[in-house]
Amino acid sequence: MKVTLATHGGQAAAIRLRLPPEVLDTDTLPTNTAAELAELVAAVGPAAGTERPPGRARDAMSYTITVENDGRTTVLTQSDTTMTPEFAALLGWLERHFAQR
Repeated sequence: MKVTLATHGGQAAAIRLRLPPEVLDTDTLPTNTAAELAELVAAVGPAAGTERPPGRARDAMSYTITVENDGRTTVLTQSDTTMTPEFAALLGWLERHFAQR
């Protein structure tokens, strides 16, 4: 499974414009870590691909997590103002992983 995280907006948007999305291939992870990520992805589910009506928040961030698995691609998009707890858990896990690189 390949997971890509792209962030958009926020106060530092101009800085991030030059940064490519972060990419993680579960083939490079220990088995237990890859399983943990797979569980988080499954918990979010495809319903997260449709963002709820936006709330009003100046400089809110939006996040796109693209999951490629077994020939299928799922795009999950949410923002700071519309994020589900499951999406937040997945996002937090990815951000912690990428910060450790």
